[in-house]
Amino acid sequence: MGWKSHRPNHGNYRPETPAIIIDEEIFFFRLSLPLPYYFCARMTKSKNIAILASGGGSNAENIISHFANYKYAKVKMVLSNKENAGVLEKAAKFEVPTKTFNKEQFQAGKVLEWLKEAEIDVVVLAGFLWKMPDEIIAAFEGKMINIHPSLLPAYGGKGMYGMHVHQAVKEAGEKHSGITIHLVNSNYDEGAILFQARTTLEQDDSAEDIAAKVLQLEHKYFPRIIDALCKQQ
Repeated sequence: MGWKSHRPNHGNYRPETPAIIIDEEIFFFRLSLPLPYYFCARMTKSKNIAILASGGGSNAENIISHFANYKYAKVKMVLSNKENAGVLEKAAKFEVPTKTFNKEQFQAGKVLEWLKEAEIDVVVLAGFLWKMPDEIIAAFEGKMINIHPSLLPAYGGKGMYGMHVHQAVKEAGEKHSGITIHLVNSNYDEGAILFQARTTLEQDDSAEDIAAKVLQLEHKYFPRIIDALCKQQ
């Protein structure tokens, strides 16, 4: 499949960011390595990935499956702040170790302790709803990413997640929505954007229809960007 440069004229896009079109979807890459290199970079050692999730875990399952047979990276653990989260069962299917934690443990540094003990290289937030403590952000600066179900900076910030986002997009009559994958900092959805992809919305799309279209993008591209980030470390 060929790559070609393109700069779309759309209010959500930053003009300084290089854009790539594949299958009519819009990509934005801001990883520091040149695009052809980080997709084929030599790995010095296998990278360990930790996933934090609060819900059903469809993205987590997709990521685990993507890396299941890779030699250079693997999902080493799944952590959740909910004891009954569906992601725990999905991780168990792949025999990926899981742990749960409460707010007190989270704030007291227990999660950071687990991440260090497991020698984690990349932290992935896949539907994790709590704000990350500064200590974890500092320990994984440039190595922790989140996926958001809109074209940030639109429809981001505290309280904007899941169906809250899709309902807002529907009510605004947007013609496009999509995903943003970004580094994590101390503010909700304000970390450096690594990647965006968009999908076209129809006038009669419901919020549920929008959610389904966006989820397809999440499943298609989130593992690829994690893959690229692992190769950059």
